[in-house]
Amino acid sequence: MDFETARRHMVDSQVRPHDVTDLRLQTAMETTPRELFLPVELRDQAYVEREIKYAPGRHLLTARDFSKLVAAADPKPTDLVLNALCGSGYSTAILAQLSEMVVSLESDEVLAAKAQENLTSLGFGNAAVITGDAWAGAAAQGPFDLIFVGAAIARKPSALLDQLKDGGRLATILREGGVSRGVIYLRNGDALASTPYFDASTKAIAPGFEAPKTFVF
Repeated sequence: MDFETARRHMVDSQVRPHDVTDLRLQTAMETTPRELFLPVELRDQAYVEREIKYAPGRHLLTARDFSKLVAAADPKPTDLVLNALCGSGYSTAILAQLSEMVVSLESDEVLAAKAQENLTSLGFGNAAVITGDAWAGAAAQGPFDLIFVGAAIARKPSALLDQLKDGGRLATILREGGVSRGVIYLRNGDALASTPYFDASTKAIAPGFEAPKTFVF
């Protein structure tokens, strides 16, 4: 399979037509081998226009949803980024090209090791993978300019929001009432505001980010 051509086609058909105009992001997605971050048996699906489950509780978002979420997050070259639940490292590889430093958090030790291997093989010296609870975050490495949760969540990520700098953003896909929306939380002093940016297709809730259980009498 010609992966290079498939990458260009992915950006031309799944990214640019959906109001993702950031040339840095387009270039990062066009040059990063998305297939490398999938198991060998799934690599021929790397550029199809659908979400791909590649490990328990881990999904590679559609290029459309992912690019729109990154664009809404607006990573800057001076940003310190926390990439919570990084999986095999694809989102980290993209964010590392758009920011100064990325701390990637993954609860699965095998996936964390694979993510670090992938990032090292591609020469990313400004990304480090640590093993830990994505819901709890990485306060010792923060505070962060940007926190990225590239998956659907069903409750407000309070612990992560506490790790934002003043003026910092948290980007994620919030699923409520059967609808998924790309959302940006913005910290302004002690205040937090959330703004929905787009409707997303993903439905799978990230492990640890499920809605709290309620008692029914």
